[in-house]
Amino acid sequence: MCGIAGFVAEGINLQDDSVIRRMIHAILHRGPDANGVYVDEFAALGHARLSIIDLAGGGQPMCNEDGSLWITFNGEIFNYLELRIDLIARGHVFSTKSDTEVILHLFEEYGQDCVSRLNGQWAFAIWDKKRRRLFLSRDRFGVRPLFYAEAQGAFLFASEIKALFTWPGFERRLDLEALNEIFTFWHTLPPRTAFQGVKELPPGHSALLDGGRITIKRYWDLDYQARGLHSNGDFSEDDCAERLLALLEDATRLRLRADVPVGAYLSGGIDSTLIASLVKRTGVTRLNTFSVRFEDSELDEGPFQSEAVKSLGTEHREILCSNRQIGEIFPDVIWHAEKPVIRTAPAPLYLLARLVRQSGYKVVLTGEGADEVLGGYDIFKEAKVRAFWASQPDSKLRPLLLRKLYPYQSRTQMQSPAYLSAFFHAGEADRQSPFFSHLPRWRMTSRLKSFFSDEAKSQLAGEAPLEWLGSALPERFAGWDAFTKAQYLEASYLLPGYILSSQGDRVAMAHAVEGRFPFLDYRVAAFACKLPSRLLMKVLKEKYLLKRSARNLVPRAVLERHKQPYRAPDARSFFCAGAADYVSELLSQGRIREDGVFHPGAVERLVEKARRGDVAGVADNMAVVGILSTQLLIHRFIRHLQ
Repeated sequence: MCGIAGFVAEGINLQDDSVIRRMIHAILHRGPDANGVYVDEFAALGHARLSIIDLAGGGQPMCNEDGSLWITFNGEIFNYLELRIDLIARGHVFSTKSDTEVILHLFEEYGQDCVSRLNGQWAFAIWDKKRRRLFLSRDRFGVRPLFYAEAQGAFLFASEIKALFTWPGFERRLDLEALNEIFTFWHTLPPRTAFQGVKELPPGHSALLDGGRITIKRYWDLDYQARGLHSNGDFSEDDCAERLLALLEDATRLRLRADVPVGAYLSGGIDSTLIASLVKRTGVTRLNTFSVRFEDSELDEGPFQSEAVKSLGTEHREILCSNRQIGEIFPDVIWHAEKPVIRTAPAPLYLLARLVRQSGYKVVLTGEGADEVLGGYDIFKEAKVRAFWASQPDSKLRPLLLRKLYPYQSRTQMQSPAYLSAFFHAGEADRQSPFFSHLPRWRMTSRLKSFFSDEAKSQLAGEAPLEWLGSALPERFAGWDAFTKAQYLEASYLLPGYILSSQGDRVAMAHAVEGRFPFLDYRVAAFACKLPSRLLMKVLKEKYLLKRSARNLVPRAVLERHKQPYRAPDARSFFCAGAADYVSELLSQGRIREDGVFHPGAVERLVEKARRGDVAGVADNMAVVGILSTQLLIHRFIRHLQ
């Protein structure tokens, strides 16, 4: 896992390597073990290396035998050994033992279609020196980031936006339309980013720059067309459970390939516990696991983590995260996230990755992706209840089922039936919407837009994020059932746009820690796409098939616990005893007015509520975090770039 950067600048005199070295220097945190550059008269490639495979021979940028192809690569190809054997049989000669060289030879053999043979997580650039063409690719689920821009006749790319901003004269401006999307979906819609002029290569896409023109091509997408293929007529539930477990076991085995020690996150839920158990099942006798705990018992999963550690016999380390710590490190979180966030959840994971690195580990396996691929989110159950209620809209009892979905949310338990009906109501228009499952969440998040300044509201008048998203959906989306539509929205947008980004790559790689995700092996996802919805969520039992697969590998207390999503303290982290000084400064009326994004009076009223400890609802908590993170982004990227 590494950081990459580069540019193609035909007609620009490249006299030295200072520009590309500045780009790489900006992201050295991603790869502190080594760095290198390649420069010719038309292009430059840079690489900051985190050494994990072939520690001695895997330096980059790397070229093929005749020097006609050069690659800079961020990621891991987990099936590189199998690919290498096949390529050798086809006559290719290798000079290293790295997965990087496998990509080069695979590109020689298959061209742009080489990516379909990769099982891994990647963002890479291959410069074809003879043809003066640049090929870019990003992995299927978007585990690894890749951004690009055009500036002064040059085409730039990098793992992080801050590297692009080192280009001389690059104009840094916030994109209000991006903020409009974040304050709807929690993330931007690719290719849009938080900054004007900077684009993100979408997950599952490749790009070719040829003659100054870039062509973007999708090479992979989730495919539910065969959903239900594994029905009772062909496979029993036990057959499907065994097949799923076999796929997960092989995905875990592949992700243990490394020339450095590999650890695992252990949250106390079924997903990470199963992955840790599968690691042990491969024959690993000594496994180090890591977890985060909270002072607030409503958020803390410590007892379940202890149960998992006891059952698996791992060597465990944990951090106890306080509200004050979250406030203190939040500016660094936003520096690495490179976009506003509306929850503080990335901050504890930033601290957890720091613990991993301090413990001598560079690689961790996690349970991320199970909820999206195998039907684990409350939002899926919520949609089922809302649809059930909508069939009898006057029912007084059916809305009360929503309370059972959120036993961990004390405020939801206290709400009246009238409130539940108003918030979750599913009218005929909602039922016909392709976004039926997500409308309550997006409407709540959209309340944050009431804090926009009059000028910002004027600029965004007529902008419709839901229309933008609707235009990006595949044609086949309309024919899917409600559960499948909800799955696709989570897996294709929230997962790469927020969970694998702000909560994943960006906070882990801030400390040069690589996360690996067995549940996101494309073979696991392809199998899950074929399963009937009832095996993923049986009535309101989430991850039904996964739990059948895990019943002999996960402690009963963990297997049968009510799902508790990962959450962290929000507004109170910035208005507690000893809170950091930057909060008052960035949320002051003067600074808010000067930056121009938010309404000073509205923000001041919210701040006063937070100081009194009156911010308790989800919307106000998101507003505090969203506004503060936007102000931090402006301060650190637009004003100062630091």
